[in-house]
Amino acid sequence: MTDTSDRTGPLLQLLANGLGLWIRSQCDEVGELNLRLNGSALQLLRGRLVSVELKARRVTFQGLPIQHAQLRSGPLHVNLRPGLPQLQDPFQLNGEVTMLGTDLNRALLSDRWRWLGDWLAAQLMGLPTLGCLTVDNDVLLLEAPVINAGDAIRRRFRLQAAAGTVEIRHLEAEEAVQLPMDPGIQIQEARLQGGQLHLRGEASVNP
Repeated sequence: MTDTSDRTGPLLQLLANGLGLWIRSQCDEVGELNLRLNGSALQLLRGRLVSVELKARRVTFQGLPIQHAQLRSGPLHVNLRPGLPQLQDPFQLNGEVTMLGTDLNRALLSDRWRWLGDWLAAQLMGLPTLGCLTVDNDVLLLEAPVINAGDAIRRRFRLQAAAGTVEIRHLEAEEAVQLPMDPGIQIQEARLQGGQLHLRGEASVNP
């Protein structure tokens, strides 16, 4: 992982290093990370930072593999305690993340997220277990095995943002469900393109 800052002042560089360590601690894995701190050393001495911009690739966060993320924070309150600086108070994040369909399939079949995959199968297909998820350009394909039948049912869906979360709508029926979502996260755009899931939104972060 690579941490960089466009400001080279020692206080801002110290904070950049501290933020890099904090981000590492929040993620399961980070392949590439670039940080840009927007503010001055004088503002930082007063415990304030205008914003932080983050670009990352190949990040795994809470078991979810993210191919690319581009995020920007709102104003930050920083405590320059001895050692590493600390963020104070909740702050806002907004931006975009992209996930590969193949990675999303593996995540929903993993122990950590299997409950969500099976929830989708039950809500959208009336079956207890998700067998496979595929992103075919802008269409979501779900496959679920039929118990004791040796066969599987396949259905096609589209995605959109609705009510702050992701809505999955059946292509051949009027059925639709909205994903359960952390109340601190608001999804503003959701789309499938080129075998990838693209999400844009904002979140409240409690450091």
